[in-house]
Parts: sequence; structure tokens; C-alpha cells
Amino acid sequence: MKTLKNHMILFDAECPMCRAYTGAFVKTGMLDADGRAAYQEAHAGTCPVYDRQRAVNEIALINLKSGEVTYGVKSLFKIIANTWPVFTPLFAFKPFIWLMSKVYAFISYNRRVIIPAAETGFEYQPAFKLHYRLLYLLFTWFCTGFILTAYAHLLRGIVPLGSPYREYLICGGQILFQGAAICSFDRRNLWTYLGNMMTISFAGSLLLLMGLVVNHFFQFGPLIYTLYFMAVAGLMFLEHIRRTKLLGLGWVLTVTWVTYRIVLLLLILNLN
Repeated sequence: MKTLKNHMILFDAECPMCRAYTGAFVKTGMLDADGRAAYQEAHAGTCPVYDRQRAVNEIALINLKSGEVTYGVKSLFKIIANTWPVFTPLFAFKPFIWLMSKVYAFISYNRRVIIPAAETGFEYQPAFKLHYRLLYLLFTWFCTGFILTAYAHLLRGIVPLGSPYREYLICGGQILFQGAAICSFDRRNLWTYLGNMMTISFAGSLLLLMGLVVNHFFQFGPLIYTLYFMAVAGLMFLEHIRRTKLLGLGWVLTVTWVTYRIVLLLLILNLN
């Protein structure tokens, strides 16, 4: 595999995703063995002219010979195109660059709520972009509602099916309910908490998606799928506790999160 020599990529040491994929670049030989460094530990002498705040928001790739710096998706394109030149025309196609830059920004500006980690106290932190956080909430809300609506058919006979929009309304209501709950005592962490909460919901729905795949090949009774649903809910509960602990938010939001779900379940069972 062709290695991009004399280059160093600066990654976020507080981001597990960033550590993983930049580590893969090194392990596969796409970058030199010393071709990556955490920007939290990088010395200014490595490249005195790079924009530190931009490097936090968009991963920076430094040419150690010329001092040239690329950021974000262009850094990734440069590494990939060096290894697989066949992609060079695609990576030069402006509409594709624009689209992938938006996808990259969507992930990058939400990376701390996708996979949270305890902060090290580094002076530069990812900028907060409200429109990307709102887009993330809408994306996870829609995906979660869609999967839950499909999964609800597997619970028929134990949990009433309801309207096609029920799961979307429940998921959206959870955002509003928990948003009001956190605003009552810590408005500063509103968007961080809601992003984490919807990551939990989205991850739970992906686990339920596995149940839908299994059902495509093996049809079990609704009791099995109900038990699996309860197991997934238990994992979501534990993850909610873990994330709120990382954020220093205590137990209040976990109590309201569980209360909302129990009340909705009782209403569904009684009204049908």
C-alpha cells in the first residue's frame, strides 16, 4: 500500500472515532508510523501557521516539508487518493466535494454527542453549530421513529399497534419533555444532553433493526420480540446513566427519561 510520506494528521485525542480512523491510516500504511499526532499534544513548531481552532473542527493534514495544511474532508481525500489514485477524479469533482464536506461537518460537529468522552481541559474545543445539532436531532428522530414503527408490528398481540405516526410522536415528545426537564436546572447543557439522548435512542433503534432482520428469516412469536425490546431498553437505560454521569448531570434526567416512557406505555396499553 502506497504511503503518504512526510505528512502528519492531527486528530482529537478526546474523540474515540478520530483515534480509530487515524490509527487505521497508520496501521494500514497509508501514513507513516509517526504520521499522526493528537492536536492536544502537537507543538507549534510542527507547523507554526496552521489554524488551531479550525484543526479542532476539521481534521488537519500537514505537509512537513512545505508546511502546506489541508483541513476536513480534503485531508481525508488527499490520504485516500495517494493510496488509490483511481479516486482522484472523484475527489476533484466539486459537487462531490461539497456534498462530502457537509457530511463530514455533520459528523464532526456532532462527534462529542455521538461518542462522548471525558474532556481533558484542552483550551481549544470543537465549535458548536446549532444547525448541525438540530439536523442531527431531526435525523436521529426520523430514523428512530421509522425503525420503531416497523418493529411495533412484531409486538402485535402484546402491545397495541397504534397509528403509523405514534412512534414519531413519542420520540419527538421525548425530545420536548427532556428538553424542558434540563432547562429547569441546566440550560447550558441543553443541546449537548439532547444530542446524547438521541444518540442513545438511535443506537437502540439500530439494535431493534437487528430484530427486524432476524424476523425476515425466522418468524418468532411476539413474546420473543417483546423480551428483546425490553433487553434493548435496559441497555439504553444503562447508557443513559453513563452519559449523564459523564456530563455531570446527576440522576434527575434519568428519572424523567424513564418516567416519560413508563407513562406513555401505560397510556398505550390502557387506551387500546
